[in-house]
Amino acid sequence: MTDKRQILIAGNWKMHKTQEEARILVREILRGLTYGIKAEVMVAPPYTSLAAVAAELAGSAIRLAAQDAFWKPQGAYTGAISPVMLADAGCHYVIVGHSERRQHFGDTNQDVNRKLLAVLEAGLIPILCIGETIEERQAEKTLHVVAAQLREGLAGLSGEARDRLVIAYEPVWAIGTGLTATPGQAQEVHAFIRSLLREVLGPAAETTRILYGGSVTPDNAATLLSEPDIDGALVGGASLKADSFLKIIAAGG
Repeated sequence: MTDKRQILIAGNWKMHKTQEEARILVREILRGLTYGIKAEVMVAPPYTSLAAVAAELAGSAIRLAAQDAFWKPQGAYTGAISPVMLADAGCHYVIVGHSERRQHFGDTNQDVNRKLLAVLEAGLIPILCIGETIEERQAEKTLHVVAAQLREGLAGLSGEARDRLVIAYEPVWAIGTGLTATPGQAQEVHAFIRSLLREVLGPAAETTRILYGGSVTPDNAATLLSEPDIDGALVGGASLKADSFLKIIAAGG
């Protein structure tokens, strides 16, 4: 991490929590936050709990995020939620391109790019997820895969939008498996991503935050966040319990 970039600790709740469970969790997080926390904190509940969580977060510094969005502002797209609707619900961030969306729902790099541009158009900040599978890592294709996902995901950005991005590197083999890239492995890819961002974004690359995701826990968070190009964490399972999430937030300074 660097003084140029505020650490972002982002909780992705995935398909967990009813509205009441979501309210309870966010109240526990708010109660447990200590004064002087330096990190920015974000939570991404499922769509059904966005309104409930937004109400609980009112007046707090914790940001609300959505886990995905469709790229049209409105229309005959049954089951889809637009970035315009998410902005109306109180969201500040939207996750796009998560590996589970790519794996289970067929999102391509082009789909992710359309979503990212639509999120920006709605005035929200996209968190673009990129990362390789275990097969791609074993075949030494990590950097190739990450470069393609990043370049294609960021295609067509306007100059102004280059300052409103977050990237999340999530090695697919480390998501929900208990496996974690070593700090050195993670830093190597983060540094590579930063070098690509310099080509794509220019000077904005130095202030763009690159989060690490993939079985982040209270035990490994501080070590990961000490690396120079790791600017936060996208936390899955450990964000579903206030105690573990608060410990990760504290690791961010």
